[in-house]
Amino acid sequence: MAIFTITGDVDPFLHVSLHKGEKIYCESDAMVMMEDTLDLTGKMTGGLGSALMRRFANGESFFQQHIEANRGEGDCLLSPVLPGTIQVLEVGATQYMLSDGAFVAAESGVDLKVRTQSLGNALFAQSGGFFVMEATGKGKLAVSGFGSGFILDVEPGKDVIIDNAHVVAWDSQLRYEISVPSQQSGGMFSRLVSSVTSGEGLVLRFSGRGKVVICSRNRNAFSSWVRGGASSS
Repeated sequence: MAIFTITGDVDPFLHVSLHKGEKIYCESDAMVMMEDTLDLTGKMTGGLGSALMRRFANGESFFQQHIEANRGEGDCLLSPVLPGTIQVLEVGATQYMLSDGAFVAAESGVDLKVRTQSLGNALFAQSGGFFVMEATGKGKLAVSGFGSGFILDVEPGKDVIIDNAHVVAWDSQLRYEISVPSQQSGGMFSRLVSSVTSGEGLVLRFSGRGKVVICSRNRNAFSSWVRGGASSS
């Protein structure tokens, strides 16, 4: 199996060591360096339909980079789009849902599929619209978030509430729903308006048993900053 190692303290690299015959795939432009025993190709993983669905679900590039050790073992360095943490997850007994832009790389045994969300989560949670990515199969999966990272354990009877802009990935067996942090009386609409106007934002309530990967920085704020910087330049 490929060896995934996180190297560096600030804006780390994902260091992947491949034995001959092994291969991984990663987000477009993720490859920073690789040894010449490795081959890099751009492919529509899963065909045209899957590529289109991933594009709509998570805003991924149409083509993904595939790195294969065809002529011998070799190492490569990958870098995520967001400046910040990388977490390596084991997909198998546990399968994961991914927020927008969280995918970095995976072993070839991991499949990225598209799953529909409930109407409420699709409209408000900003975790992929009506569709969200699910990592199935078996192998290592690397995800990234903005800032530092942390893995939370959710247990039955102990729901966890997380600002949706800080959620990176979560166990697909967990139940989740859109909520607002405000505890005031009134219907969902009035509490939603109060939450938005007060700057509290929206949250996701997770219940059941499983893990949630979170990041310390607000991904939406970073995206707005990037768009603002690009428009002013």
